[in-house]
Amino acid sequence: MGDEKLVLPPGFEFDPTDEELIVFFLRRRAASLPCYPNIIPDLDIYAADPWEINEKAFSSKRAWYFFSRSMQNRSTRRGFWKEIGLNEPIFTSNGNEVGIKMYLVFYGDDDHEDGSKVETSWAMEEYHLLKSSSQLVQDDDHINDEWVLCRVHEANIVGSQGRDYCRNVGDGVELSYLDEIYCSMDDEQDEITFPS
Repeated sequence: MGDEKLVLPPGFEFDPTDEELIVFFLRRRAASLPCYPNIIPDLDIYAADPWEINEKAFSSKRAWYFFSRSMQNRSTRRGFWKEIGLNEPIFTSNGNEVGIKMYLVFYGDDDHEDGSKVETSWAMEEYHLLKSSSQLVQDDDHINDEWVLCRVHEANIVGSQGRDYCRNVGDGVELSYLDEIYCSMDDEQDEITFPS
């Protein structure tokens, strides 16, 4: 994509579904095939903190999109990305599973009094191909370098005791069915009582 910033025509809105992100973008990137339009850049997410990716990633609807290599250590200079334990399978419209969406939040430098890191308002969805899905495109050696597609946005998330992951709905981010289930759970439920 180079250093030049892509300017899209008026009225153009990049609002892909999870299936489209996997099938039309990530699958082609993993197979080193051209992608049209070529708007999502490669970026080492772990070399930059989330607030530094604005000019480096493709932006649409208050979210930033980019490809990155999948890594176990998700540390940056001022914090780290942590999985929240919510993984969602991605299916095509005809029911074939083609990928997985993993949810992460960013923990920053500012430590709590007990030494633990502070959860920030930055969230990321990391899209992964299924191994069988990547082999459908091209069975080559270079497909083994696992690429992921990342969507980063700033959400209004509070600490893990009372996470409110759902406030970003008004920001134009569409929730999946697992997001909606997660958001409907009440962290501070009172004791459950059953009718007698």
